[in-house]
Amino acid sequence: MRPVYFCLAILPPVLLLSCVSSGKFKAMQQESQKYDSLYTWSQRTLKTCQEDNTTLRRQKSSLQDQMSSLNLELNASKENNTLLRKQLQDISALSSAQAESIKKSLDNMGANDIFIRELQSGIKHRDSVNLAVIMNLKAYLGNLGDQDMHIKVWKGTVSVDFSDSLLFNGDSATYALTDKGKAVLGRLARALNNGPDVEFMVEGHTDSLAYQQGELLDNWDLSAKRATSVVRILQNQYNIAPQRMTAAGRSEYVTVGPNDTPEGRSANRRTRIVIFPQMDQVLRLLERSKQGQAEPAVPAGPASAPAAPPAPTPAVTGA
Repeated sequence: MRPVYFCLAILPPVLLLSCVSSGKFKAMQQESQKYDSLYTWSQRTLKTCQEDNTTLRRQKSSLQDQMSSLNLELNASKENNTLLRKQLQDISALSSAQAESIKKSLDNMGANDIFIRELQSGIKHRDSVNLAVIMNLKAYLGNLGDQDMHIKVWKGTVSVDFSDSLLFNGDSATYALTDKGKAVLGRLARALNNGPDVEFMVEGHTDSLAYQQGELLDNWDLSAKRATSVVRILQNQYNIAPQRMTAAGRSEYVTVGPNDTPEGRSANRRTRIVIFPQMDQVLRLLERSKQGQAEPAVPAGPASAPAAPPAPTPAVTGA
């Protein structure tokens, strides 16, 4: 049999003729199909790799977000621990100064040993009460930040300052609590209910800008109204016994910042919770030592809360 030839022609501009045998043409077709199949497989593989790469990128981004969140929680825990250590140091320094002062007074008075022991025992007891209150407050209130909350020990009491922006949304003319503020007061109530015999005072503070609205005539009225708003929430929603609470308005006269700047006025608008540990027996002993009386010591221990505790005006650093 004579071989069959195929001729290919491409026209114009140049006339090209090429002739191949049918067997070689089939081989070329098979080779072409092979490369087409390989190309198709390569395209599918590339698409699969691209999809896998996209999935891995998403997983990487998710893991990075989780790591960032964990880092934030870790930093918050570190800040909380640092604050607690500083408060413990402050309490320790306060106790040392008080103990030294009492020692000198007793040396001058020539007090007997039992009186010294009772005073020292009372101071230790008061410090332990203050420390327990602070630890409970920090545990329940968490990390609100220095701008929204500040806790301080001052003259045997523990004070907690809440910012105007936290409780009243930064509105200097309102006494209506925000939902966020009510939630914070709920956490505070759980801490206060751990010591059902401890009394406390709610103080409202304002800035110096003139105020009058409806029946409220000035900042005295506004500060008192803010204090009673907090007291009502604690009583009606969180079941704090009303006998434990005192509402007080301090108006614009107890400041923590200058009233001639927006920042200072914002810092001065705050609500302070002043907690009174039951240390009336120790306070009576301290008062006797100041007056130079050498009366028998009253045993330290739990005592009923004073009927009308004095309203302290502690200085606060920060809002």
